[in-house]
Amino acid sequence: MPTPEHSSDPAVPGTTSDREIETLAEFDEVVAAHGSLAGHRVQAVDLTARTERLLGADVEGAIFLGCPMDERAAAEVRARGALVFPPVPGLPFDPYRGHLYTPDELFDGLSDEGGGYAATPDARAYDWFQRTKADGDVFASMLRAVHDDSVSDALDELLVGARVVGVMGGHAMARGTDAYAGAARLGRTLARSGLTVATGGGPGAMEAANLGAYAAPLADPMLDDALQLLAKSPSFTPSITDWAAAAFEVRDRWPDGGPSVGIPTWFYGHEPPNAFASHLAKYFANATREDGLLARSNAGVIFLPGAAGTVQEIFDNATPNYYESRGEPTPMVLVDRTHWTERLPTWPLLQALARERSMADRIALVDTVEEAADTVLRLSGGSAGSGSRAGQA
Repeated sequence: MPTPEHSSDPAVPGTTSDREIETLAEFDEVVAAHGSLAGHRVQAVDLTARTERLLGADVEGAIFLGCPMDERAAAEVRARGALVFPPVPGLPFDPYRGHLYTPDELFDGLSDEGGGYAATPDARAYDWFQRTKADGDVFASMLRAVHDDSVSDALDELLVGARVVGVMGGHAMARGTDAYAGAARLGRTLARSGLTVATGGGPGAMEAANLGAYAAPLADPMLDDALQLLAKSPSFTPSITDWAAAAFEVRDRWPDGGPSVGIPTWFYGHEPPNAFASHLAKYFANATREDGLLARSNAGVIFLPGAAGTVQEIFDNATPNYYESRGEPTPMVLVDRTHWTERLPTWPLLQALARERSMADRIALVDTVEEAADTVLRLSGGSAGSGSRAGQA
């Protein structure tokens, strides 16, 4: 997947993102072309080996966010008009990161030799969050906010031009069940239709939809075989290590899976991210995460059976559709008539809200995942191209 494209000319008008530098290669390109970093934002790039280039470049108005650099270089660029926000030592995450997470990054150290899930960056970030979220420390709060804003920026860059369909559903949906297999087939159908699948990035229905998108470019039997393999570890309880290891076994056996997006949170620390989303936008603030996921699902949202969290997401999505605060209403497709009319009778209330409003013809209740895929494609205007970075392997 290519890195985001930025203008390397500080004189060219544009948004701040046109002046972001997020890799060492981009840094070298800009300096070589212009001898200037004026007005640029250099984000989480290790510049310890670029001291001479830093000292020789114009840095007026440049901002360095969490970039390791030689102390002499840091002092010099400050003196010449740059702002330097140094890396924060001792953190299990980088608050200034320029790119989304990958499953390999968050699960690094998962193997028995590495210490299991408790030793992974994902688990250590959750532990840090648990220690700091209630102590009232403004510095910890600031770090969480900076991190989440950096993740949002990276997510926006990834999804430029994408037609995104959200798939929502409960974390309790177990591997090896018909419901899990159906959610996986749904993700595969949507991805094969050219849409970018986005989920909450966790276990259950979310993992299944990301798995389906992963299976999209592969032959059909792959998904059936993967489902059988995963069924040996049906849930992330009692062992996240075993649950995640089974997913990585699938990825190792079929390494050329397709891309999708997961947007999980450390707020639900008992829910690990899943390994089938190629890009993970993980947040500390759950409200930011949920609103961001729904707001970016511009091709609509499919709601699989779930409990309180999924009900909340339905009405979080219905509210901007009702007021048209994000523009024209986007499709909302609820799956499983019995679930949404009898077990948790959400559908009648959604219908009542939609009555005589423009969202009325953008909501649907269906019985099967096959109907859900057809319906969201119809309501969103058909299949989409894959011109976004999220649609490029």
